[in-house]
Amino acid sequence: MQLATWNINSLSVRLPQVLDWLAANPVDALGLQELKLVDEKFPFDALREAGYHAAAFGQKTYNGVAILSRTPLREVVRNIPGHADEQSRVIAATLDTPEGPLRLVNCYFVNGQAPGTEKFAYKMRWLEALHRWLSDELRAHPRLALLGDFNVAPEDRDSFDPVGLKDTIHHTVEERAHFQDLLKLGLTDAYRMFDQPEKSYSWWDYRMLGFQKNRGLRIDHILVSDALRPSVTACTIDRAPRKNPQPSDHAPVVVTLG
Repeated sequence: MQLATWNINSLSVRLPQVLDWLAANPVDALGLQELKLVDEKFPFDALREAGYHAAAFGQKTYNGVAILSRTPLREVVRNIPGHADEQSRVIAATLDTPEGPLRLVNCYFVNGQAPGTEKFAYKMRWLEALHRWLSDELRAHPRLALLGDFNVAPEDRDSFDPVGLKDTIHHTVEERAHFQDLLKLGLTDAYRMFDQPEKSYSWWDYRMLGFQKNRGLRIDHILVSDALRPSVTACTIDRAPRKNPQPSDHAPVVVTLG
């Protein structure tokens, strides 16, 4: 079984790329972020024809998340319960597998702009609310995967320039502490369960030949619960879609469960 996450940076622009990728990589479930479209414009029919059920939580112009699955989705939750938020950033759903129910929580984490700004304070509040809710989710759903664009580079090796970017957004002590707090809930960074190539990133700026020079960050993650961890056999970043014409600035991350 394979689960994947991909910040598509506008589904209306890149639906053909998503369909092509799914045809070549028929994962069992895919979390998408930054849909940048309202639910009424979500391509349910095209995805159904490709063999996928879908649950979406869209927003005009910004944000938006969705889960695509080869099996029906149930117990869908949109946004963090009890946390007032006008942004469409979280969608969770359960899919049934031969090994039992699997809970997927797909998030587009707050960017935060810069330390000391109101947007950074919003990010901290959002992360605190996510932590509280996930604690409850893990108790209710032991087989859980948290995936998405976290907008956090957890360690220096997850940044092309950890010295020059020290204490800037995605690299701050506060953001990294929140990432570690998620792990302390009983989650594991699936990518770091395996030996990986050095300078492995999932996002590259469109500017200054970011991808060509591999000036990237690893900010897209899949965290698996303790109950899922023994079944994880691989986790990879698929750089190929970043080479497409008009690509997303993010690449898919894929975890394989044995």
